[in-house]
Amino acid sequence: MGKLVWHSFARLVSITASVYAIWAGFWGLFYRKFFWDFVGGVLRDPGGLQAPPSAAPFIAVIVKIPLVQIASMLLGIILLCMEYPLPQIKEFAIYRSLVLRTVFLILQVFLNVLYYQGTNAAIWSLVAVICYAKAIMSGEEMEESKANRGKEGMA
Repeated sequence: MGKLVWHSFARLVSITASVYAIWAGFWGLFYRKFFWDFVGGVLRDPGGLQAPPSAAPFIAVIVKIPLVQIASMLLGIILLCMEYPLPQIKEFAIYRSLVLRTVFLILQVFLNVLYYQGTNAAIWSLVAVICYAKAIMSGEEMEESKANRGKEGMA
């Protein structure tokens, strides 16, 4: 049949996960819920599940002020710009770096797993991280990397 090009597959999964992260962050602005509130939470009759006092910092940055959702949306936009770039961006080293993409995706996993709407984006971002790791271990390079090798003045 053929050989699977892992970084191309990871790129498609990462685009999907980043679009999902942007969409989840948007909905997370309106329906704010700290996902891990059930760990150590108290079930009250009027009010449902209440997060434990140890989750107060997370409640502050997710429920009271949606900083995590906004950061998740911004990181999703950055990753989307890296994965689906303009032709002018393809010549820069930031586009060709698989390791940088992996680091950004791990950060996206961490941010998205904190709030309820972002859990699916976190799962798909983790799948993209695994695929990029497989591509890095296999020694795959992007075509643009081979074409730009040896050019002077590149970033």
